[in-house]
Amino acid sequence: MTDRLRLPSPSTAARVVALIVTLAACDGSSLGPPTDPDYDPMIDPADFGGPIDNPFFPLVSGTTFHYQGQSEDGPETNDVMVTHQTRQILGITATVVRDVEFVDGELAEETFDWYAQDDEGNVWYLGEDSQEFEDGQPTGANGSWEAGIDGAQPGIIMKANPQVGDRYYQEFYLGEAEDEGEVIALNQSVTVPFGAFTGCVVTEDFTRLEPDERERKVYCPGVGLVSEASLDGEESNELVSLDGP
Repeated sequence: MTDRLRLPSPSTAARVVALIVTLAACDGSSLGPPTDPDYDPMIDPADFGGPIDNPFFPLVSGTTFHYQGQSEDGPETNDVMVTHQTRQILGITATVVRDVEFVDGELAEETFDWYAQDDEGNVWYLGEDSQEFEDGQPTGANGSWEAGIDGAQPGIIMKANPQVGDRYYQEFYLGEAEDEGEVIALNQSVTVPFGAFTGCVVTEDFTRLEPDERERKVYCPGVGLVSEASLDGEESNELVSLDGP
């Protein structure tokens, strides 16, 4: 399906830069206190089991999101497929999402992400199995982790009722995966190749493991992630099309 996708036009790239500039006035997170080695969220499998229908991060099996943009290594496309597969993690039935990334037309990474939603509507990230590629050959599984194994803990990818100032671990595998997110704006409007959206949530993502790298993500009602961009403007990705189940 990648032949249906199109590279962002100059006007699209300008919109990404404009969004970053506009949000620059929002107070982003500082690095804050040191990493919490005792981070241990209370997870009860009895609180899970329903669909992932958080309006800012809905995952319906059979849906495929097509993203396109620019990475430091060249033009990038991402196909994110919500599979019909599940995985048992910490006694929770997680939805498996397959993310395939191509850079300059070559397979760069394939990741299987695992998500579940609790009864309150928070969407939890339970781990990932990631494989990087070069010249079509696998080169490593850096960043892979699974909650409950080797001290790794689940994180939240989207809160049930996000509010400005909310800060949370998205993943936690001490020294390996410590991504955090902070809600920095609500009720935002954004236009991407797939369409125009209002009422969107903007987060800033960062990790102490790579303190110089930060990115803004925009999640819109009924769709989920529609755009992401590094604060230095060198990398960006936008939703260009969506295939329903």
